Amino acid sequence: MTDTRFDLIVVGAGIVGLAHAYTAARQGLKVCVVERDAACVGASIRNFGFITVTGQGAGDTWRRARRAREVWGEVAPAAGIATLHQGLWLSAFRPQALAVLQEFMATEMAEGCELLAVGEAARRAPALELAGAQGVLYSPHEIRVESRTAIGRLARWLAEAMGVQFRFGEAVLEVAAPRVRTSRALMHAERVAVCTNTDLNGLFAESIAQYDLRLCLLHMLRVQPQDDFKLPGSVMSDLSLVRYHGYSKLPAAQKLLAQLQEEEGEALANGIHLIVVQSADGSLVVGDSHHYGAAPEPFADQRVDEIILAHMHKAIKVAPGSRVSERWVGIYPSSATTDCVIDAPDDATRLVLVTSGTGASTAFGIAEEVFAAW
Repeated sequence: MTDTRFDLIVVGAGIVGLAHAYTAARQGLKVCVVERDAACVGASIRNFGFITVTGQGAGDTWRRARRAREVWGEVAPAAGIATLHQGLWLSAFRPQALAVLQEFMATEMAEGCELLAVGEAARRAPALELAGAQGVLYSPHEIRVESRTAIGRLARWLAEAMGVQFRFGEAVLEVAAPRVRTSRALMHAERVAVCTNTDLNGLFAESIAQYDLRLCLLHMLRVQPQDDFKLPGSVMSDLSLVRYHGYSKLPAAQKLLAQLQEEEGEALANGIHLIVVQSADGSLVVGDSHHYGAAPEPFADQRVDEIILAHMHKAIKVAPGSRVSERWVGIYPSSATTDCVIDAPDDATRLVLVTSGTGASTAFGIAEEVFAAW
């Protein structure tokens, strides 16, 4: 802790900060990560651990996700992070949902994906509940890690294998590169990457304010299914097609949205779409919802969880009455116009905030772009 001079200081030890630390360390830079909490306890450990490529917005977000998936494929085994399952199964239960998937298959983003007939999907993925389904999109690109342990393992590996120094439990009070003042030291670095996630009113608040960000609160649950239940990969369904921009920006998605507004108005009002993934112990991580505001209240409405669970039972063959063993909320910054903010308050400083809930899926790709242009 006596060393205070570095090539790069990263503010924030979430996945965006760790991605910048990794990218810099690979280039041979001397790196320090400063994190105000004693461990990473924010959005980076409260999510699905779902590294999503298919369905990400066309252009930058999809390209960054493809690259981030490649980096995860290298980093995860090196850091001892288990890949719990691979692939995405998205079931379309409405003709309009199938039309969206058919349009998607005509885009470059569908490379490697398959649009399966219901019978074939049932044969390959018997855990799916396909009664009334019109078709199923299968993508091989996705992987799933256990985010609540993966982030800590990644930080330890960066320290042990790549020489990145970490200062946990230390707040950064001022950045005026090359000077960085923390609650415990005066530090120096040629460059500073500020990756502070939900802290919109602290460092560089004036720079952040120009992007008109708000916070998004989401519900997550852990469900204990029957003992022999096995997911074939991550699972989504119709509501995801009007949520993920890789689908929702397609022309057919507008007709699907109109239908869902009539049939699933309460779900849409709560920003609900279904994702189900499985942990190593067999439990399912299920979500999620989206509620926005300058300061979302931390109170979780049981009705929102009920809607999420109802969609889970429509999509997979989980036994009725499967127990919910955990509930939690996550929070991340959100923008109506961009998936990621990359700002340069000065030549030596970069402010990087993922504003779409896609940090795990895109951070490594974003970090490489930041350094390539810096």
